[in-house]
Amino acid sequence: MQQHQVLILDFGSQYTQLIARRVRELNIFCEIVPFNHIPNNIGSFQAVILSGSPFSVHQKDAPQPNLSLIKGKIPLLAVCYGAQFLAQQAGGYVTPSEVREYGRAHLTKIDAQSPLFTNIPLQSQVWMSHGDTIAKLPINFKNLASTETVENAAFCVENELTFAIQFHPEVYHTTDGLTLLKNFLVNIAKVSQTFTPAAFVETSIAELKAKIKSDKVVLGLSGGVDSTVAGVLLNKAIGKNLYCIFVNNGLLRKNEFESVLAQYKGMGLNIKGVDASQRFLNALKGISDPEQKRKAIGKAFIEVFDAEAKRINDVNWLAQGTIYPDVIESVSVKGPSATIKSHHNVGGLPDYMKLQIVEPLRMLFKDEVRRIGKTLNIDDELLGRHPFPGPGLAIRILGAITSEKVNCLQEVDAIFIEGLKSWGLYEKVWQAGAILLPINSVGVMGDERTYEKVVALRAVSSTDGMTADWVDLPYKFLQSISNKIINNVKGVNRVVYDISSKPPATIEWE
Repeated sequence: MQQHQVLILDFGSQYTQLIARRVRELNIFCEIVPFNHIPNNIGSFQAVILSGSPFSVHQKDAPQPNLSLIKGKIPLLAVCYGAQFLAQQAGGYVTPSEVREYGRAHLTKIDAQSPLFTNIPLQSQVWMSHGDTIAKLPINFKNLASTETVENAAFCVENELTFAIQFHPEVYHTTDGLTLLKNFLVNIAKVSQTFTPAAFVETSIAELKAKIKSDKVVLGLSGGVDSTVAGVLLNKAIGKNLYCIFVNNGLLRKNEFESVLAQYKGMGLNIKGVDASQRFLNALKGISDPEQKRKAIGKAFIEVFDAEAKRINDVNWLAQGTIYPDVIESVSVKGPSATIKSHHNVGGLPDYMKLQIVEPLRMLFKDEVRRIGKTLNIDDELLGRHPFPGPGLAIRILGAITSEKVNCLQEVDAIFIEGLKSWGLYEKVWQAGAILLPINSVGVMGDERTYEKVVALRAVSSTDGMTADWVDLPYKFLQSISNKIINNVKGVNRVVYDISSKPPATIEWE
């Protein structure tokens, strides 16, 4: 893996992950860390980016990182709050804006000699999102750009490779944002654009061989893209020393246990199916809180893998298909960010287990995983499979879990997913599923009054799972699926469609 290229310090901005996505689009490896966890090896990074923040620099608990090992020593780009922080720390004047500056603006003045603005024209559209304004720059700071209302929209520090911008280059609305990031990273910081799928595969296989050597590894396969790509990558690195396990946790889609096992035939993976459905249902009995569900499922997974690993002599490693959004959403930045949800495959193993964790995809976004899978010649149908949550239907059944509820939701989900495929809509959707709500509604079926379950259908478009928009499915399709569910799934008399985007909602309901 291309380590130590670009570091992004996260001040809690909703856009921080988008910065990483844009940097990755330039074939440059980057990673995100909380602002108060600057790594000890900071000197090995080729460039640093400071994110925006929901905080004002005037707040008592605003992020105050120590940049003494970065500023003036490593090429630095500060975005929004980062720019305000640099200016204030150096003696500039940052004041609350008379009117909060949010939305589109245009660059009315650009320093054409600055390498940061190469190939960026006057009137280029930028996206503003801030409540403070840099009214006066410190000594040795030089203005590089302005908009109609923001004098210091960009600046640099003289005799340093330190640059700052008040706008957000990472969002789509900043039309030349990618050009600006390329100017900074490639032209100014001289970062090499070597983070390609082929390079990732080559370096990962070499790293896995060096790390694992002749040890045995047990991997939990789910049938999804992430664990499959992880499995094929590990198989290329260690071959017969990889032992794949597919666990039926009783929370899979209808007939998924059998179909996934069949799917892996011919892929050269050493796989064993384990039916632990009753164990998981017992572990979830009486639990309604979503976080407790995730923890119970994670604990049960570990217990199953521990038991299976003990059946294989001398296993040293547990492999997981953890990807970067899982890691980001499970890490809390002190102050500005909060943990969105815990992930069953993030957070380490209990002390009683002797296994070490190996996560070859830990630093990748979902679309990057698919590109890696294509490089590994994995079948397009498998790579195009919708993401499915690790806790399965447990987090799509709101409230306590019972086998009856699981069976009901499996039937609903099967009708929905098969409908998407038969109508030619499946590939236009990034993720879809059904949610069983903890309420009953009054209905009329035949001449009788009913009081039965409500299900919500969810379909979203996305590229990496960090943001998502609801999909505008055809009314005729929704009408057809609703009728089919109500007519064929006993106990359901109402179907609704979720039109919430992420943010503010999450993709899953729990």
